[in-house]
Amino acid sequence: MTERETQGVEDDAQQAAADAAAAAEQLPYGRSWPERHTGPVVRRRGQVQTGTTDQRLLDSHGPSDWVHGDPWRVMRIQSEFVEGFGALAELGPAVSVFGSARTPVDSREYEAGVRIGRALTEAGFAVITGGGPGAMEAANKGALEAGGVSVGLGIELPFEQGLNPYVDIGVNFRYFFVRKTMFVKYARGFVVLPGGFGTLDELFEALTLVQTKKVTRFPIVLFGSDYWGGLVQWIRGSLVAEGKASAADLELFHVTDDVDDAVERVTKESAV
Repeated sequence: MTERETQGVEDDAQQAAADAAAAAEQLPYGRSWPERHTGPVVRRRGQVQTGTTDQRLLDSHGPSDWVHGDPWRVMRIQSEFVEGFGALAELGPAVSVFGSARTPVDSREYEAGVRIGRALTEAGFAVITGGGPGAMEAANKGALEAGGVSVGLGIELPFEQGLNPYVDIGVNFRYFFVRKTMFVKYARGFVVLPGGFGTLDELFEALTLVQTKKVTRFPIVLFGSDYWGGLVQWIRGSLVAEGKASAADLELFHVTDDVDDAVERVTKESAV
């Protein structure tokens, strides 16, 4: 037998011994089937995987479809919470201002948004908006011009929107529910300017959290009695009248047309 053949036999013997040892390690005491523990996961018999988790990580050169799967989405969701919490942890007292992205710059609603942003800053509060144009831009502009902290929490949409130029601290999110958490977690009150479905979504999310005591009660101000009057009438005449909500729920929000009243209402329970 040649030296190469001898070496091959020895290598085969060593591999066989290693395989036998590995198989023996996979046989739990008193059982005849292989078993391997990978973190909290237990695999037995035909479900036992060869190699280690580290080995598969470092040797993996397969397809990349996994980045679109739910387990990886969980990691992205977690990272968005981490980024949001990290960016806003030292923000201080703040008020979230909601409103339509379609509010014209030359409208009274836009002017009111600027005044509200400015007044909140002068009262010692940072201003948080969705970071977009329209009413959100107006509130950010007022805060910036008054020397306050202007925050914009953007959202990924099919159409490009981006953060308005008056945002000092901006965070863009993929997921609406993460963004909503930031609006509530770092706000001591809400001011809601006239808006569409997105604004209504944020409004009723806040009302539900306060009503169900999932969040400490804080003031919610609807600015613009003409705009919100029909909704308030429907809540009173349908929801409350038919027992779908209680009369006390009407006290969860306040409607006003006065900027000073709005700021006073939304800040009175939050000593700066």
